[in-house]
Amino acid sequence: MRYLERPDSFRERLWPTWWVFLSTALVIPASLLVFLPISPAAGVVVAIALYAAIVVALLVTTPVIEVTDGMLRVGRARIERTFVGTVSAHTGADAVAERGTRLDARAWLALRGWISGVVRIEIADDADPTPYWLVSTRRPAELAAALTK
Repeated sequence: MRYLERPDSFRERLWPTWWVFLSTALVIPASLLVFLPISPAAGVVVAIALYAAIVVALLVTTPVIEVTDGMLRVGRARIERTFVGTVSAHTGADAVAERGTRLDARAWLALRGWISGVVRIEIADDADPTPYWLVSTRRPAELAAALTK
C-alpha cells in the first residue's frame, strides 16, 4: 500500500520471483523418480508435500525492508537511523560490482539473487565493526531517498 506511506517511510517485501518457484518445482520429478518404484501413491504424495514445503519456506523466510522515523529494519536486523551514514543506490553493472568486486567481507548482506538492484548503507557507529549494509531491493532509488530524508 504505497499510497498510504509517508514520504520518509519505505516498506518492501522481497518476494521470490516466478522462476524461483518454477526452478524449485524440479523437486517434483526428482521425488517421483525416487518414490514411484516403491509406491505410485507415495511418490505423488511425497512430491506434492516436498514442493509445498519449499514454497512455504520461501514465503515465510521472505525478508521485509522497512524504514520508519527512527529505525531501519531489514529482515530481523535493525539499526537506528542516527547510525545510518552515506546511502547509495546501485543498479545494473554498478550493482553487480557492489555484490562482487567492491564487496567488503565485513559487510552485512541481505541479498536475493532474483533482485538486481542494491542499496549500500554506510554504518556511522564507531563501535560497530560492520562498515556497511548491502541490501537487495527492487526500488533502490526510493529506499535511498527514504533513508536520506
